[in-house]
Amino acid sequence: MNDQLNVNNINLLPYGTWPSAITSDLIVNDSISLDEPRLTSQALFYIERRPQENGRCVIVKATDDTVTDILPAPFSARSRVHEYGGGCYCVTDDVIFFVNDSDQDIYSVNNGQVTRLTTSENTCFADFIFDNKHQRLIAICETHDNKQTTNSIVSIDINSGALSTIESGDDFYASPRINSCSNKLCWQSWNHPNMPWDGNQLWLAELNNHGQVNNKKHIAGSDNISVFQPQWSPDDTLYFISDESGWWHLYRYLTTRDSTRLQQLTEGKKEFGLPQWVFGQSTYAFIDDVHLICCYKNQEKTNLAILSLTEKITLTDIPTPWQEFSALTASNNSVGFIAASDTCFPQLILATLSDDVTDKLSASVIKNSCQLPLSDEHYSRVQSIRFSNRHQQTVYANYYPPANPAYQGIKNTSPPLIVICHGGPTGQNSATLDPRKQFWTSRGFALLDVNYSGSTGYGRDYRLRLNNNWGILDVEDCCDAALYAVSQGLADKNQLIIRGSSAGGYTVLSALTFAQVFSAGASYYGISELSSLAEDTHKFESRYLDGLIGPYPESKELYEQRSPINSSEQLNCPVIFFQGIEDKVVPKSQAERMFDALNKKGLPVAAQYFAGEQHGFRKAETIKQALENELSFYQLVFNLKPKSKINFRGDISIANI
Repeated sequence: MNDQLNVNNINLLPYGTWPSAITSDLIVNDSISLDEPRLTSQALFYIERRPQENGRCVIVKATDDTVTDILPAPFSARSRVHEYGGGCYCVTDDVIFFVNDSDQDIYSVNNGQVTRLTTSENTCFADFIFDNKHQRLIAICETHDNKQTTNSIVSIDINSGALSTIESGDDFYASPRINSCSNKLCWQSWNHPNMPWDGNQLWLAELNNHGQVNNKKHIAGSDNISVFQPQWSPDDTLYFISDESGWWHLYRYLTTRDSTRLQQLTEGKKEFGLPQWVFGQSTYAFIDDVHLICCYKNQEKTNLAILSLTEKITLTDIPTPWQEFSALTASNNSVGFIAASDTCFPQLILATLSDDVTDKLSASVIKNSCQLPLSDEHYSRVQSIRFSNRHQQTVYANYYPPANPAYQGIKNTSPPLIVICHGGPTGQNSATLDPRKQFWTSRGFALLDVNYSGSTGYGRDYRLRLNNNWGILDVEDCCDAALYAVSQGLADKNQLIIRGSSAGGYTVLSALTFAQVFSAGASYYGISELSSLAEDTHKFESRYLDGLIGPYPESKELYEQRSPINSSEQLNCPVIFFQGIEDKVVPKSQAERMFDALNKKGLPVAAQYFAGEQHGFRKAETIKQALENELSFYQLVFNLKPKSKINFRGDISIANI
């Protein structure tokens, strides 16, 4: 090992060994997740997910200069419909309704009093709205009965809790939305093998005086066209986002006495929509009848904009200090949203627009997701990268160089590189400031966050590249990204690491098994055996692989060929596994089988299984142990530190080290 050197008052240490002020304790003690803002005329409501409270999701109310918890412990607002949830609460004038995590029933909160509304066994709710005229909630309902899962749209009487079915028969439903007169209802539906971003349908129906559906008709979408976020404007015009043009653009459904038509409102290589992994996502909100605020992605950049719907439809970007936006909500010329940049952790913003609704925004920060007590010089700044993969296709990535004001690497050396594979695989990475990424860069690791083929944000054709190619093209893109970084002098070719979670974990294990580019990897609840995933996973994703690989069991041989567990003899480098014991999406047995296979080969391998964790880690201690043990694993297998100075935390299985 090289001893620490000091040249011209600069401390020189090998990359990957730098002491850092960004500790795992600091991250979990000073970080929360912000989600689902709801702006009313009285206040801004939102959800804080707090690792310090074992991931409890708390509804919070912000008004004037006061921020108040609405949800007392032990209640936690979280839906488990589709396992990923979202849309877990709604706000009325006097009452908040929410889904409680532990039992998945709906409760109400009124003046601090929490009351149970439903008592339905084996039933989950999500994405609900309040129908004032009929004094009911309209919600997505998912019922689990004898291994049979049924989805529907239901109404829930807010006085008795009685349930009645509004719409059923399709495999999935989302986004029931009622107009201001409570006489029209729209919703989305789709059927296997589609995922909602593959294609779904938008429906519109009239509601009679008893709240029952009449004259249902199909408005937009198909098996090959994806619709996103249907929403009523203040004047009861139905708006939505569709990728019929190849990009997710805004549309509206115009009706007259004699005709109906769809009008496309935006154009160009812009993505206004998102993959519907969770309920309740929002990329636009109405300011008034003729103006809406929206966000869209244009290649690597995300913009906030005003769409004017006067005689001449115009889209005007709003200059802000942020680079990413989500969860837009609006009321009375005020807007709320979550914003972030490469110099700013995600923040909950409340803003007002100028009186003439121009591009001028007066904003204030309601809540920061993270407030690390460190100056900006501690943070690595993202660099957007484009490169051509081996098929001469453009691929996008974000590179984070090592950054620490107190240390530099040894002269004429390059840093170890961690390639990050996002989950999904239908998803995208974020370029915003993230304390967990800075955990690595501040210790002398470089990061490369790859938006491999199949990612969202670059149009439908880019998404479709991965069809029938999962486990091939995503792996190639991540390998090509790492080699590109080496060719540019950004990484040490002998210290290339790949890490990812869920579907990203599958890409990790596939890259380590079927390619010879990386020297180590970390799989967070990653998939190693595809056939059992197709046979045993939850309903929402049970046919997801039809498009990514092929229909099952007809393509079973292909599933077996692309399963890393079946070719573990080709894997010749160290791997560490992290897994939630209660994970229903990717079962613990998959990590256990991979651990055993690597152990039998005599390869360095480690695995940690966390009680009380599901698909995604929520507890502070879990997050801390996973970060620290992953770091220790790399430092050990790359001989970055003496073995005597490396300590693993918690109950972890380690072999051949």
